[in-house]
Amino acid sequence: MSRVCELTGKGPMTGNNVSHANNKSRRRFLPNLNEVTLISDALGQSYKLRISAAALRSVDHRGGLDAFLAKADDAELSLNALKIKKAIAKAQAAA
Repeated sequence: MSRVCELTGKGPMTGNNVSHANNKSRRRFLPNLNEVTLISDALGQSYKLRISAAALRSVDHRGGLDAFLAKADDAELSLNALKIKKAIAKAQAAA
């Protein structure tokens, strides 16, 4: 399982560990991923997604999963999130 957020595409970054003696060695900064269950209002269904804590705050700020996916760029979303986005758009068009 890759360490990439399904909604924002945020992944591992690289940098340095710097000691007190200013010695540098390479390290990885991993995103804070959590497996959460988000509910779609348009579909009335819940979905399990592995997203970062920052993405979870963004979902809450934008007013839920439906609103977040409507504004989200398709290039950043995972295949699972893209399927959910298309299903929500189809349900909203029919309503």
